[in-house]
Formats: sequence, structure tokens, C-alpha cells
Amino acid sequence: MKLQILALDPVFDTGLSTMLDVFTMANELAAMLSLDVPAFDVLVVGVRKQVKTAHGLAVPISGSFDPKAGGWLVVPAIACKMPDVLVPALGRPDIRDAGSVLREAKAAGMNIAAACIGTFVLAESGLLDGEKSTTSWWLAPLFRQRYPSVHLEDGHMLVRSGSLVTAGAALGHMDMALWLVRQESPELAGLVARYLIVDNRPSQSAYVITDHLSHSDPLVQRFERWARGRLGEGFSLDDAADAVGASKRTLARRMQQVLGKTPLSYFQDLRVERAVHLLKTSDKSPNQIASLVGYADGVTLRALLRQKTGHGVREVRGGRLG
Repeated sequence: MKLQILALDPVFDTGLSTMLDVFTMANELAAMLSLDVPAFDVLVVGVRKQVKTAHGLAVPISGSFDPKAGGWLVVPAIACKMPDVLVPALGRPDIRDAGSVLREAKAAGMNIAAACIGTFVLAESGLLDGEKSTTSWWLAPLFRQRYPSVHLEDGHMLVRSGSLVTAGAALGHMDMALWLVRQESPELAGLVARYLIVDNRPSQSAYVITDHLSHSDPLVQRFERWARGRLGEGFSLDDAADAVGASKRTLARRMQQVLGKTPLSYFQDLRVERAVHLLKTSDKSPNQIASLVGYADGVTLRALLRQKTGHGVREVRGGRLG
């Protein structure tokens, strides 16, 4: 597998090094165990001759992008973590040049992958229009606002849409790199994950800090405060709209714009969040906790935990869910 990693200033140190470490370890393990897996041919390329990481380390740029090489073009994150820094960065000349490189790669028939804030660079190129994507969970409201034609599935850690693959926040770089190894050899990907002690993380939902997202919009914040005060009761959209001082339609539209969820779906997310907290901090039974968060029984709660977080009650209580 040929991989060209497109490094842009200031590249996220962990993202770039994580991917390089995964592919290096894959090559080393394949050779050590005499696995019949072709080597991963990895080059770090740029749209400028010199690129540095966020911590000021020089990136070993191998040269310019070569669309004739085939394989994959991979975009790690730039270290612009918050909207006030990211939005100006997306207007830089090198980011526009990266967009041209991405469109050239697509036209040449290459596959393209982007992780974390690298998904914004990919979206800026226009290649994600009409496609499915994930992104860094805390930037989902900005992503929806800036790229309304992209079908954002920000609860997922990894999303494939045709020849495009996107990964979620920060260590989603690891998930994406392991996914790429898995395309050549599931066995080798499993070995690399074991050597690096990486658990399966199919969802970002378990890591989302809901307060951070809801506080980006006053109306959504008012809904969240109302919802948290009545998680043990039934949900009423009429009551919710009255409480936040908006029409049902306005509330639903704003929730979709900011969180990509209906009011009821977000209400259920808050119930699950509360249930996880109680499971980790109390000795109450699942049935007791289900009653406290408005569910009929522990069976319903167990099903929702598995659906929303990918973990069961024992895993949550055992500390696997952060």
C-alpha cells in the first residue's frame, strides 16, 4: 500500500507521529513474523518545502505530492483546535493549495483519508459535498454551519464514503491508521493494536462533553438546563419549547444546526450520560438507575447504553468507559 501523508503547518504532533508509528510497526511485525503482507510505502509530502509541528519540530518532507503514485493521500490534523483559530487558518494560501492537491488526487483515482481537524481541510476542498463524514466532536457545530452539504455523522469514530475516509478527534488518527492496515491484513492490524495497546473505539459519543457543545448556542443551552432538571420525567416538545421561549419548529431547527440531533434524541443522550455517571459513582442497580433517568427498567437502559456508547453495564462500571 502506497501512502502519502500531506503535512500542513502546524501539523498536530501526535496525529502525524501516531500514523507513522502504526505503519512502521506494521512493517516491522510483518517482517518479524514472516506475514505475507506487502510493505507499507509511506512518504510525508507537503505543499511547502518546510513544515513544522505544533511544538516546533521540523517535519521530514520527502517531496511534493505525486498523483501518479496511486494508493492513499492522508491528511492529519493541523493544530488549530478551536474555531477562533481554525477559521482564519482555513483561509491561508497553503490550505487552498492543499485543496488543489486533494482535488488532483481525487481526479487521479486515489483514495483520500483525513483525521480530526484534517477533515476541515478535506471539506474546504469541496470533495466532501454530498458525502458522509465525521470530524472532531467539539467542532461539529462549526462543521455543520460551514459545510451544510456534507452529511455529518460526528458520533462515529470512522466514516467511509466511497473513496473518502474520515476519522474523529485526536487519537482518531490511530483508528484511521489501523483501519488502513486492516485493508491489507486484518491479522496484522490486530497485532499492531495489541502491541500498541489500543482498544476498539467505534464511537466518539462516549467522549463527547455535552456541555461544551450546548454552550455554543444560548437557545440550546436553555434547552439543556431544562432537560437536565427533568430527566426522570417524560419528554414533551411542547413543554420544552415553552421553557426555552421558542416555537417547536425553531427549537428543533436550532438543535439540528448545532448538535445534529432532535430535541428528543439529545434528551435521551443526557439520560444516558446521567446513567453512566450513576453507574460509575454509585452502587445502585441498573433497575434503580433506569428509574432515576426515566426508563421503565434496566433492560431498556442496557440496550441504550450499548447503542449510544458501545459498552455494557459491566464495562462502564469496570472503568473502560472514560
